[in-house]
Amino acid sequence: MLFAFFAAIAETERENIRESTLEGLDTTAGKGKHGGRPLAITDALLHTVLRGRAKGESVEQIQPDLISPTSKRRGQSPSVASIYRAFAEHTKREAYPDGVEQARADIRRPPRR
Repeated sequence: MLFAFFAAIAETERENIRESTLEGLDTTAGKGKHGGRPLAITDALLHTVLRGRAKGESVEQIQPDLISPTSKRRGQSPSVASIYRAFAEHTKREAYPDGVEQARADIRRPPRR
C-alpha cells in the first residue's frame, strides 16, 4: 500500500508539472515567442524553392543557391532534408489550412481522463 501511495503522489506531481509547462508554452506563444532552434528555411527561402520547383528544377539543383540567414548553419546552404521538410510542410498547409494548427493545438492540450 505504501508503494501505491507514493506512485499516486508521483503521478499527480508529474501531471501538475506537465500542465504548468503547457501553460507556460501557451503564454509565451501568446507573446509571439516560440522555443527551439530557428528554422533553416525562412519564408523567403521557401519562396525561392517554390519558384525553382515551378521551373522544373530539382531540390538538389536549388540547394546550392540558398543561404540560410538564421539556422545553426548560418551563412551556408541548408541541407536537402531541411528543404524537403519545409516543402512538405508548405504542401500540407496548402492542402489543409486549418489542419496543421489544429494538430499542434491537439498536441498541446492535455488528455482527458
